[in-house]
Formats: sequence, C-alpha cells, structure tokens
Amino acid sequence: MISGYGMHGHGRKAVKLFHQMKALTKPDHVAFLSVLSACSHSGLIAEAWDCFNSMGRDFQVTPRPEHYACMVDLLGRSGRLNEAFEFIERMPVRPDAGVWGALLGACRIHSNIELAKIAANNLFELDAENPGRYVLMSNIYASSGKQKDADKIRDLMKQRGVRKVAGHTSIEIRNKVYTFVAGDKSHAQSDLIYSELEKVINRIRQEGYKPDLNFVLHDVEEEMKEKMLYVHSEKLAIVFGLLNSGPGSVIRINKNLRVCGDCHRAIKFISKVTGREIVMRDAHRFHHFNDGACSCGDYW
Repeated sequence: MISGYGMHGHGRKAVKLFHQMKALTKPDHVAFLSVLSACSHSGLIAEAWDCFNSMGRDFQVTPRPEHYACMVDLLGRSGRLNEAFEFIERMPVRPDAGVWGALLGACRIHSNIELAKIAANNLFELDAENPGRYVLMSNIYASSGKQKDADKIRDLMKQRGVRKVAGHTSIEIRNKVYTFVAGDKSHAQSDLIYSELEKVINRIRQEGYKPDLNFVLHDVEEEMKEKMLYVHSEKLAIVFGLLNSGPGSVIRINKNLRVCGDCHRAIKFISKVTGREIVMRDAHRFHHFNDGACSCGDYW
C-alpha cells in the first residue's frame, strides 16, 4: 500500500501509513524503500530525511544502495544537486548504478553538465550495457548546445554495440491492446488519427501549450522538431483512445519508457480541452491527468 500510494503520487498518504505501520510492527528494509520511494515521487524532503535517519538509529536497519539511490533522486530532482553529490561521496558503501543513475537523471532536469559527466563516467563502467545511460548523457549535451559531445556518446554506443530501446505506448480498447511507436502509420485508422491529432494540437496551442524542443533531436530544423514531437507514441495512443472510447470514459495508456517532458505537458492540456481523465503508466510511476493537472505535481 505504501509503495502503491507513492507510485500514484500520494506521498503524504504513504508517509502517514508508514507511521501507522511503525506503531504495529518493526519496518524492514523493504518498507523503508517503499516510503523513501514515495517521498522521492512527491518531493517530500524533510519526511524522507526523517525516515532515512531513523533506519539505523531506531530500527537497526542498515541502508542499502537502493535506499541511498532514493535520497539522491529526491535531492537531485529538488535541484539540490551539489547536496546529492556530497551525499554520494559520504556513502559508506560503494555507489552502484542506481545511485549514479538517479544523479544523472536529475542532471538532465537541471542541465548540470559537470555532475552529469561524473555520473555518466561511473555508469559507463558499472552499467555499460544499459542504452538509457548513453541516451540520457547524449541528450544532456545536445540540449546544452554541445552537439559534438552528444555525437561522441552516440559513437561510443555503436562501438560497444549498445542499441537504444525503442519507445512505444499501448492502449486497451474493448479487450484488445493496440501499440504505437513514434510516427506510427501502421494502424487502419491512421488517417483519422492524424487528422484528429492535428485538431487536438491546435486546441491545446490555443490554450497555451508550446512544444518543448529540448525533447527532440537537435540537428534538424525547428519546424521539423515540432512535427516530430507531435507524433510521439503517447500522443498517438491518446488520440486513438479519444476516437474509440465512450464519451467521458477514462483513457488509460502504458509507456515502456519514462514519459518525455513535452508529452507530459501536452497531456495536461489535452485532459483540459477534452474533459477526459487520462491515466498513464510509464517506466517509473502512474500519472493521473485531470482538468489540466497531473497527480505528480510535475515532480517525477
């Protein structure tokens, strides 16, 4: 329950339930991981420190690398990157890929190239087969205007034979699952989907949506960047859902990777202009979009 609350953006409910649990039984390392993860998903820094510090002090539970990773993720996403790095340096155990991955992800959000380099160099040794690490570092360079450095990371991927995982989004309509990739035109309703997508994009632009071009390749023209963002798999699946589900029904989609920042912002607008609740399960958590807002509070 604690973990479930955390994944759905109910961090304070997770912490409250954890305190109820402590009154009944001694929490183990799994319980602590669940509540720290919930705090990380909701940006509850003070609550997380309270739980983390109580592990050894009150319950004789030794923190494991995954507990440290939660704290690094929490501090990093909150913008406290230097504090997160100092925390890593003080760890009594060797930081693993989860710890450095949390720092790298935070560096992507806050555009900190120097700490990203340190995290990436460690990940390229500890987690050399994981394509996400290379892609993330390449994107950090690209979004900072360092295209040559971004290209070097892509070349390193090729040299090591590491291939990027293709993103896809699935949706279930009347007990049948439909899967979309970016720019997908393989579906029987493709013409209708793209026609409706154009209408939806025009509506959300009128409401204030502006595409975030940081989430697309940096070696193409501006107009092409926008077009590439519009056909991300999340948007295609949602439009398909709008066309094929009953009025007022909840649209539920599943993304195999972390939802991109532009799609996250666009879906908030889509939920507002269509009056539909949209629930997305990505690689990290659930996002509940309703009337222009997301349950994650833009903290994910």
